[in-house]
Amino acid sequence: MSLSQPHPLLPVPSGSLEIRELPILSQAGDDRPLRFSLIIPTYQEAKNVKKLVHKCNKLLKREIPGEYEIIVVDDNSPDGTWEIAQNLMSEYPQLRVMRLVEERGLYTAVIRGWQVARGEVLGVIDGDFQHPPEALLKLWGEIKRGGDMAVASRHVAGGSVSDWSIVRRFLSRGPQTVGLILLPGVVGRVSDPMSGYFMVRRKCLIGCTMSPLGYKILIEVLARGRVPWIGEVGYQFKECANSESKVTAKQYIDYLRHLLRLRLSL
Repeated sequence: MSLSQPHPLLPVPSGSLEIRELPILSQAGDDRPLRFSLIIPTYQEAKNVKKLVHKCNKLLKREIPGEYEIIVVDDNSPDGTWEIAQNLMSEYPQLRVMRLVEERGLYTAVIRGWQVARGEVLGVIDGDFQHPPEALLKLWGEIKRGGDMAVASRHVAGGSVSDWSIVRRFLSRGPQTVGLILLPGVVGRVSDPMSGYFMVRRKCLIGCTMSPLGYKILIEVLARGRVPWIGEVGYQFKECANSESKVTAKQYIDYLRHLLRLRLSL
């Protein structure tokens, strides 16, 4: 009796981080277009990935059955997150998995996932449950209403930042203030430009080449994309147990460099 082989991982695209009209890589199987592709970038999420995939799949299956995919893009986690996700593929036919080895970073993971995605609408959610999966349905509701983008915000009705300290709140709002000074026409379009939880129609990004500098992908999408209509929904940011801010001094510096680069290129 032969052991069953795991489903193959998605090959990682190479070259520029350009979003195209169709996936730049095809693979044997069903390549038909879909309504929605959700990217889950992960690093060291072995304890969360199974539960998160289950919850996202349950919600999307109820809302758009058969018209979505979930793509876990793992940053070569030492805890084997990618392998756990790969083993879930037999249980969840809508799930695909990519493992980044040569490239690193959340930003790159999201774009590489979008490059192979088949969805008319592209989305992203954190892999650590700080973004509640339940908000996916509210985001999708804004897309159904005609939105070109739907952003989950901590700063509109229904949103909150849990029990953050004054210092933590400042560290979150400070970069937004700087962004409003340097790029008011971009950062000022949404109440929570630091959000990493959103959906955007593929057509808004076709032909756009993204830059992997920094970690706030929403600002890059707003700056380089063509996004006329934006809807926002509130969500309650869920602090992980024993969690501290993941933002480092280097990331703040990269964020400033990112803003300046965008300012000069627009």
